[in-house]
Amino acid sequence: MRAIITLISPLLMGMITLLTGQADPDPARFAKSPDGDEVYIESFEYWDEKNSVPDDAVLFVGSSSIRKWPTSRYFPFVPVINRGFGGSHISDVNYYFDKTVLKYAPRAIVLYAGDNDIASGKSALRVFEDYKSFVARVNEKLPVTPIIFISIKPSLRRWSFWPVMEKTNTLIKTYANKYPALYYADTATPMLNAAGQPNPALFVSDSLHLSQHGYDLWSARLEPVLKQALQAVR
Repeated sequence: MRAIITLISPLLMGMITLLTGQADPDPARFAKSPDGDEVYIESFEYWDEKNSVPDDAVLFVGSSSIRKWPTSRYFPFVPVINRGFGGSHISDVNYYFDKTVLKYAPRAIVLYAGDNDIASGKSALRVFEDYKSFVARVNEKLPVTPIIFISIKPSLRRWSFWPVMEKTNTLIKTYANKYPALYYADTATPMLNAAGQPNPALFVSDSLHLSQHGYDLWSARLEPVLKQALQAVR
């Protein structure tokens, strides 16, 4: 039986913020697009009103690395919903949980976030606690749904943050290994070359977002983990 993870109370989250020294950015910045060019929560609501969404889908949620990932093309063996919104933190995903996760009752969830969080100054502990809060929300509302966390990537542009990102990945991986419905997809390790640096071929010109080669690598690493998670909830 899947272990139950208690929701983190608002009071405890306030204490965590004090201890880690970084407040969340205002999630209202994602409520409505000012120019229509970016994907915002309003865009998801509009799309859902005009289109049907598949049942028992795999939900991809998180920041721009999710949004830019052509998930339906890479994972044709399962229905997919992509709800990535660029610039988001895990705290933003938690804030919009009902609109970006719960409403779809997904068969499995793939989460990538933490990259922007750390680049904004959040500590490894703070990102880890936000991840646990997300897990607790899923566990409460969707108790049989597995969660796969995509490891925070080492990028050329944010290489100075890599020690904190690597620490965060270790915290999440160790935690996920304790629970049968939590999975950790290590996409970070193979992104480093023989010298231990990010492979430039995996990125587009901004040295932050993934190229096709980058998404090829991520998809190849995720696929067996995703199939394992889906098999477990049949």
